[in-house]
Amino acid sequence: MTTSPGGSRFADYFVICGLDISSGLEPDQLSGDNLHCLPLDRPYKSKVLAHFPENVSWNPFDKDAVGMLSLPKGLTFRTHNQKREPRFHTFIITREDGSRTFGAAYTFFEEVTNRQICAAMKTLHSMHLAELSNDQSRALYSHLGSVYDPSTPRPLRKNHLEDPEKFYNIDSDTLYVTKCICLITQFPFVTACKTFLSLVQKAASAKHSPVLPVESYVFNILYEVPLPPPGRSMKFTCWDRSIVCQRPGLNELPLFEYSMQEMFSLLGVENVMLIFTSMQLENQILLYSSDYQRLMLVAEGISALMFPFTWQHVYVPILPASLLHFLDAPVPFIMGIHHGNQDRSQLQLPSEANMCFVDIDEGSVEIPEELPVFPHKQEIMEELTAVLKRYGVVYKCGSNGGKKLFQKVKEGSGSQDEDSGMSSNDESASTSVPSILNKMEILKQSDALARIRAIVNKVGVITTSEDFHDAVEGKKRKGVKKATDIPSEDETVKELKFCNNIREVFLNRFLHMFACYEEFVIQPTQSMDMWISSRELMQNYDKAAFLSDQPETHLPFLSRFIETQIFTTLIDNKIMSQWEEPDPYLRVFETRLKVLKEKMGEARTPTYCSCTSYMETESLIEKRGAHIDHISLVPHDLEIQPRLHRPGFFPDLDGNVLNKQPAVQRPKRGDGAKWRRKDRSLQHSEHLQLNSDQREKYMQEARAKSVRQPKISEMTQQGMVAANWKFVETLLKESKTKTKRMLVEKMGQEAVDLGHGEMTITGVEENTIIASLCDLLERIWSHGLQTKKGKSALWSHLLSYQEIEECNDTSKPIDPNFLTPDISTLALEAETPPSTPTKRHKRKNSRGLEVPTLSPLPVAVTFDMRNVQKMSEIKTDVGYARAWVRLALEKKLLSKHLKELMSDTDLCRSLYKRYAFLRCEDEREQFLCHLLSLNAVDYSCFTNTFTQTKIPYRIMIFPSRKLQGSSTSANPWICLAGQLGDTGVLQIGKHSLELLIEHKNLGILTTLRIGHDNSGMMPRWMVEHVLVRNEITAHTYKFPCGRWLGRGVDDGSTERLLVGEPVPHTTDSDDLVTTCSTPPKSRSPIMPRKASESKLQIPVIQQMLGDSVNNIVKHFYKPEKERGSLTFLLCGELGLVSCLDSVFQFGFKSSRLFRNRLYTWDYLEKSHIHFAGLLHEGSVKSELKRAAYMSFCSVITRINDASQNVGKDGKFQLFTCLGLRDHFLERWLPFLAESSVTLTMYEENSFMREPSLLNFVVHLLDSLRDFKINLEASLVKGLDL
Repeated sequence: MTTSPGGSRFADYFVICGLDISSGLEPDQLSGDNLHCLPLDRPYKSKVLAHFPENVSWNPFDKDAVGMLSLPKGLTFRTHNQKREPRFHTFIITREDGSRTFGAAYTFFEEVTNRQICAAMKTLHSMHLAELSNDQSRALYSHLGSVYDPSTPRPLRKNHLEDPEKFYNIDSDTLYVTKCICLITQFPFVTACKTFLSLVQKAASAKHSPVLPVESYVFNILYEVPLPPPGRSMKFTCWDRSIVCQRPGLNELPLFEYSMQEMFSLLGVENVMLIFTSMQLENQILLYSSDYQRLMLVAEGISALMFPFTWQHVYVPILPASLLHFLDAPVPFIMGIHHGNQDRSQLQLPSEANMCFVDIDEGSVEIPEELPVFPHKQEIMEELTAVLKRYGVVYKCGSNGGKKLFQKVKEGSGSQDEDSGMSSNDESASTSVPSILNKMEILKQSDALARIRAIVNKVGVITTSEDFHDAVEGKKRKGVKKATDIPSEDETVKELKFCNNIREVFLNRFLHMFACYEEFVIQPTQSMDMWISSRELMQNYDKAAFLSDQPETHLPFLSRFIETQIFTTLIDNKIMSQWEEPDPYLRVFETRLKVLKEKMGEARTPTYCSCTSYMETESLIEKRGAHIDHISLVPHDLEIQPRLHRPGFFPDLDGNVLNKQPAVQRPKRGDGAKWRRKDRSLQHSEHLQLNSDQREKYMQEARAKSVRQPKISEMTQQGMVAANWKFVETLLKESKTKTKRMLVEKMGQEAVDLGHGEMTITGVEENTIIASLCDLLERIWSHGLQTKKGKSALWSHLLSYQEIEECNDTSKPIDPNFLTPDISTLALEAETPPSTPTKRHKRKNSRGLEVPTLSPLPVAVTFDMRNVQKMSEIKTDVGYARAWVRLALEKKLLSKHLKELMSDTDLCRSLYKRYAFLRCEDEREQFLCHLLSLNAVDYSCFTNTFTQTKIPYRIMIFPSRKLQGSSTSANPWICLAGQLGDTGVLQIGKHSLELLIEHKNLGILTTLRIGHDNSGMMPRWMVEHVLVRNEITAHTYKFPCGRWLGRGVDDGSTERLLVGEPVPHTTDSDDLVTTCSTPPKSRSPIMPRKASESKLQIPVIQQMLGDSVNNIVKHFYKPEKERGSLTFLLCGELGLVSCLDSVFQFGFKSSRLFRNRLYTWDYLEKSHIHFAGLLHEGSVKSELKRAAYMSFCSVITRINDASQNVGKDGKFQLFTCLGLRDHFLERWLPFLAESSVTLTMYEENSFMREPSLLNFVVHLLDSLRDFKINLEASLVKGLDL
């Protein structure tokens, strides 16, 4: 795109659109089937009748786009009995490279004088009446009203159709059709364009010929009115009115002239915040209104609040009917749909799982599920409310308040509710203002008013029944401002100040949220070319460090926001600024950041800070409004052929004059034009700032990426096929990128070693990435749907599959209301006989008791669906779908399940169109392969997310196979605990080894306490291990024991705390049962020890102790969300408690003299007696020693008092854990080593008597002093310590 002097013009084109007499009356096929409507209510094809100039090099004229967007609904016809108010709306044409052109359209009605057009309309009416006389045809449209209902008596239908408000009589009625005049500009000067177009139309249709021809005003706006420089204001003239516009400076917020007062009046503060949050997180935004300008208002208004961030995806605020298939786009978008008579229930959307639906007219918003709260949302809303009150704006309270009354802006500055037949409300002529029509009927029957009407008609004051109605009603709508009303200069400045204030509030929040964002930007070390070529493979922002610096309440929003393309683009622009001119938005943002830091310092505060900068920017707006910097040339007479002035008709303009650029406008290569060229370049996207080679490369990459904007060329069948194929490619590419990202960040350092990337994940980020995977699956399943059923396309497919499977299993008929007719015949195939269940032989122990067997859970789509459907806390289809995805991902079955779901080709064909992603076999297989790669890592995304759901747990106890300890006469019990809580004590029936319980989600299982009451003749019980399986996720945990439960055996314990170990999902169920055996060290003490039994040596114990301490240190250096079970590191196999027990056990003198085992707790109790005696005698002089003795004795005493059923090893475990938690253990060891008890019980080469060995242990334990060790409640249950 070349720089041209025309780049400094206010407007590029003046366009006229309307009815082409030469082509006749053509129905608008792109608007769908409208044959059921009355001919006056149908849309007809419009064309661009003329545009001036023919073309400009810097902005090529797009005839199709301008014609479609200036009259999105096509032509509308009305008679003289119907309302024909003019309308104004703006539109945007977005090019493939992302740059935009702005349009302003003024639509009005003009009388149809061509007899052929009038005759064609009359013929259409006759054909429609004849069609309705056919009962079969009327039956097709019976749902549209009583007039189409065959049961309605013919006289009533005839009266309704011959109503003058609905029927066109060529002999008595005057026919009118819409015409539109447009301005195409490079900047959205909404108010100035609206004022100019309305004045030009009034001048052209005035009763008397204007002083200057219309060409003079058009020529002036095209060639003589310049684009105001940044930070300046300008005045130009049209007809009898001066028009002022101003442009913000380079360090101010970008130009915005839409009415935010109206936006808040329509939606309210709460709804604006919901839409804003959805847009920030790149959800699909669908706007719905009967007014085109309202669609533009909300789309542009919310986008303006995002500054300094910009929307990077599909942006079509007014979506023409011909491009409605783009709603299938599985990408983020902002689109606006215009509706006429139909209501919300008639709108068919592919999927609403990730969609924010905004009904502007009703003032309601439907948001996606799991939408996080914007940081400091309540404080922002309070600040916005204060701004609204300060400017006297009456707004709608609450959110989604469709039932609440619409409130307008004070002094009537809101929108109006009249029907023009073109845009606002857009109801058909047959249904407009029925109450007014009833009053008119009454007035027509009054003789007195009839005489008054005759008089005023003779005078010429009132010419139509509409004027007569306005005179009688006294102009009740006088205080309501219409869309075409021209605001005064004071009103314009006030609106600009209000918009500025609102936008400053949001910018202020971003400034505080990202005040230190630059610290986390990872600057590249290579050249710009290398960085651009490898951009997608590089990490440019330290997200983990940034999130760790944020308040906890902000993480749900921020963790998702920093993953968006919106945020990524800002960071990319920051990096690019080191090589070239900074992005304009980034430059303003960084300038404001600098001011903020100078004012408040580098330190950031999590508290909310109100905006104060709006006062400075307001003064600039007022200054530009009060002091005009530039006054443009006034319109002047042109050399055109004189023509007859026709009141009410827009003339055919002289193209010879308007297509000729004046000589005085030839460009001059001087310093005065440099700011114009620079400002022009700043308007476009960043690729315009590159050199020509880089720019072309950048544009090619942009085109190769996902479909960014719908194009008019895609209306054709070939274009639609190409667009859908791009969607498929986009989905496949995103699937590959997302699964790779999940693998890299979950595998952590292992993935870094393999060269895949850097380890940057946190728990919050993991949850965010999985949520984005759910969104991706919803978009894939929404692509190419035949018919939408429910808000979740994935869940709808699953339900259809489940129905078919259940019918195949049970031979029951399919519910025809549940499935589409196409798939009602897919289920019942040849009935297969039920398979014979495989018999399993339960193994028995030496006493003949049956040992429990662990049968595998079904691996089926429907099995997981039924489990999800039982979750009472989920209320929506979207929630069920996301829960099912999380469950399948945690079970490593997501790829397998989806492959099974898509293997039913008949079902897929009935649900999806041929171009759908799910029916593209090659891409589908690649997609499943990407998902299969996720099986390489472990997720707990279901267990950690649904913390309130009821989970069935199957508990199986495996006692010793020996006769002596295989059963017990006592009453056993267990207590299962996890990271989210415990079950409490659960009684087990005698001789029962299996228990199935249902309990609120315990999370990742950690410990199991098992015991009995030691009653009966043979209470002693030898337990090898316990298995616990989550019956939903299929996670199985092994709790090794290998110890006796009972008095007088082993260490005398009647209850033991077992630490769980997760069992790999690949382990066979039979292997779980047969391979678990009693650990050698845990054998019953009554069994004689063999002399050849090997003992651990000092270096081995030192290595074990060092490893256990090192594992705990690593645990605390991990992000909190990534840490595993500290209980396992303390009390599990080779945990710190086990290693310290080996330290104390090494070197016992009595181990050679006695066959019975001496426990560490025996030594600690003797030391307790010794220390207590010294304290009682008062012989301890050192304060440090006395404190150590007292704390040691206190812990021992309280453990003995509170743990009557816990054995000696259990008490030592408690002692060690409490000593580590309170950091007393490393203080006690030196004083224990000095005691006489140690000299009596230990050999000289033991850890307790050898100073170097003891110092080694103390030094290791001292390294844990910096960490806060929190013990699970299950470890200290029943103890008040």
